[in-house]
Amino acid sequence: MIQIRDWLYIGKYRETQDKELLDSRNITALLHLAAPVQHPGIVMVYLPVDDGIPVQHKYFQQGVAFVRQQKASGKNVMIACGAGISRSTVFAIATLHEEEGLSLLDAYRDILTHHRDAMPHYQLWDSLREYYESPITYLDMWRQVHGQNWQE
Repeated sequence: MIQIRDWLYIGKYRETQDKELLDSRNITALLHLAAPVQHPGIVMVYLPVDDGIPVQHKYFQQGVAFVRQQKASGKNVMIACGAGISRSTVFAIATLHEEEGLSLLDAYRDILTHHRDAMPHYQLWDSLREYYESPITYLDMWRQVHGQNWQE
């Protein structure tokens, strides 16, 4: 489980099954993108988002609204997917974009300072940029964030 903000965490599916771990971080809200997990005292929303497949825009809307609502209620929120690398990162980028006004690139850069393994799948990045009408392609994002000179 990786802390991104005082109130925001990115996690793996197996971590969502550990109630003691969630309690130790005072996680009381969970946006799950891999499979539903229920715990007493934790509000959970499950969105069926597959890795490597474009995300339906309604899921960005629902997921980010849930996370922001829980934050506004004073809850610590975990966004979780299978490995805590791609899907959860994309939804955390979207949340920071809306909550803090960061660009998608700056939100990703910020997440990387806490979570060095964060890596959106290119299909998920494309869905994110389409939803927010960003012109930054996956290759452009990679070059700007990671500083590597990739060839198409």
